[in-house]
Amino acid sequence: MKARDFDKKFDEGDDITACLDVTKIWIDADACPRVIKEIVFRASERLKIPVCLVANKCLTKHETRLVRCILVGEGFDVADDYIADHAAAEDLVITADIPLAARIVAKGGVALDPRGELYTEDNVGERLSMRDLMTELRAGGLVQGGPSQFSLTDRQRFASSLDRLLTRMVRA
Repeated sequence: MKARDFDKKFDEGDDITACLDVTKIWIDADACPRVIKEIVFRASERLKIPVCLVANKCLTKHETRLVRCILVGEGFDVADDYIADHAAAEDLVITADIPLAARIVAKGGVALDPRGELYTEDNVGERLSMRDLMTELRAGGLVQGGPSQFSLTDRQRFASSLDRLLTRMVRA
């Protein structure tokens, strides 16, 4: 599905991710761990919530009526811009990209890190500042490496956070 096709009107039998008034889960899919996507797919099927995987390259074939891959053009932050432009306040965005999370939170949306940490108005500014500091320290050679490897604890924390968020969103 191309990005330009996304905004069509939803009718019975059409692509459910195209319905603009249904809560959706958006995944910044280029760098999202596969295990996290699988957890989201299972939750999507259980709760009948559409999932939109946004990436600039073709991903694994897990398209169903509820899961769609939206292919955007190549370029820096193109997928992020698409998500920020199309995600509604009632949607959930899953991303490790702190600037994208900040944009989602600023417009009243909900953003969740693949490690299970919820981005909020209270913490996203601090996380952006820390990200920028670490980028500068790495560029100066003072710090090496990035975040720790994705662990079983991270996966469990994400699954628990996702379940709590979706339960609250479905009840709202």
